[in-house]
Amino acid sequence: MFPLLFGVGLVILNLVTSAQSQKTEPLSGSGDQPFFHGADRYDFAIMIPPGGTECFWQFAHHAGYFYFSYEVQRTLGMSHDRHVAATAHTPQGFLIDTSKNARGQINFSTQETGFYQLCLNNQQNHFASVQVYLNFGVFYEGPEMDHKKKNERKQLNDTLDAIEESTRNVQNNIFHMWRYYNFARMRKMADFFLLQSNYNYVNWWSTAQSLVIVLSGILQLYFLKRLFNVPTVTDTKKPRC
Repeated sequence: MFPLLFGVGLVILNLVTSAQSQKTEPLSGSGDQPFFHGADRYDFAIMIPPGGTECFWQFAHHAGYFYFSYEVQRTLGMSHDRHVAATAHTPQGFLIDTSKNARGQINFSTQETGFYQLCLNNQQNHFASVQVYLNFGVFYEGPEMDHKKKNERKQLNDTLDAIEESTRNVQNNIFHMWRYYNFARMRKMADFFLLQSNYNYVNWWSTAQSLVIVLSGILQLYFLKRLFNVPTVTDTKKPRC
């Protein structure tokens, strides 16, 4: 009985160990099913704490074009340094490029298939958080190109080939227009936060100066009144010479 229980325990332990040691890689069943890699482009804003680092992974096939742009929209804290460090790494972990500015771009051609790592580092700001707007993704011949083998594509006539080529060119142009629109939106939000910060600064500084002016006027009136304050003269209390 004891060997049987011992064997069952070993089997359960092996199952638990194998379940915990699975890697979080993209799911791929048979050879006909493609990797699950999510969307090809993203744009969003994140908040990076003081001295913090945020990393993201984007899947890309080889022979593609990877783009990564960012802009620091505002800072929250004691420091107003808007510089962050952005890095891009290959699926093997090798550094591709680095950018250390308030806004920047990292563009490169993908030489291998896998998850490319993008990191933003806020080590220069130890007393302020930064809000960063990101726009990154990958495109091939078109933004929604279906990567299949050439021998699996259907044979089309010249008219349909021309229509397909024109449609692909239109999609490429729309895609690049969308990228430029994101650049404009990044600049617009950064300018909006800058104007809002200046507006709040001017309001607080004007309020502080108004309070100082009112307080100084009250103090001046008080001391002037003290100068013209004539004490009451009595027989027991007379002013000295």
